[in-house]
Amino acid sequence: MKRKISYTLLSLFLAGQVFAQKPENIHSCLPVLKDWKISPDIEVFDTDNLYERINGAAPLFLENNFREMTSMVYTRGDDYITVQAYRHATPEDAFGMYASERSSDMTFYPDIGGEAQGDDYGLFFFSGSIYVKMSSNSQSEAVTNAFKEIAAGLAAKIDTSASYPDIFDSFPKDGLIPHTQAYITQNYIGHEFLKPVYTADYNRNEQKIQLFVIDGKTREGAKKILSDYFGFTKQSLNFAEGNLRADDRYNGNIPIVWRGQYVIGAFRESGGDFSKDIYDFLNRFE
Repeated sequence: MKRKISYTLLSLFLAGQVFAQKPENIHSCLPVLKDWKISPDIEVFDTDNLYERINGAAPLFLENNFREMTSMVYTRGDDYITVQAYRHATPEDAFGMYASERSSDMTFYPDIGGEAQGDDYGLFFFSGSIYVKMSSNSQSEAVTNAFKEIAAGLAAKIDTSASYPDIFDSFPKDGLIPHTQAYITQNYIGHEFLKPVYTADYNRNEQKIQLFVIDGKTREGAKKILSDYFGFTKQSLNFAEGNLRADDRYNGNIPIVWRGQYVIGAFRESGGDFSKDIYDFLNRFE
């Protein structure tokens, strides 16, 4: 249930570093800003009533393993800044939620948390298992600067080492479209057995493609995913590691490389054939 509670500002230190997770910890880690007051009131929403605050957007948060949202407010005269901190089950889930709402129209701040994006109306970032969204009733340079100061201060209290999931370090760099990395928890390209999936978009040979990687955790885990896929496509289940192709009647021919615990593939939303070097490209996943 939604709870409205009041807390004094507390500090929770662990080996000299503050880690905000629970509502009271997150509130206590809000940075103090000149001319702005931090309201002592906190609203907390969980999986049962998140829709009361964000209505139609709630299902996507739930898909990304949302746990609870803490809503807090800064005030300055008639102006206010709302800070909504969404706690997810894992850092990957928080990144995935951030990535799902990312927009190339915004300004990116790579030095805030794992990454931040913002415009005149708000600023959003992820750090640890927390995805934070800020908005205001006023648009001005002072408010924009306050967004960045709040974000930088709070992100550092949550996780000083926040970053994109490590697996993206293994993705090819050539042709990568910046700020397109994503994490999808379920139903990738409409298939319930393709999950969770790490993706990134590329420009290659005048084609826009999406590289996807599924970590099956073990060789047998990866084989199970492929067996489910090839069962769906009615292809032979007698396959070995290496270059494969799924004849997907809904998504076209999907080139795949099976390498140990990893399933590495490519998808084109526009359909059509891939360039001849697609397997060379997929095998560049390190």
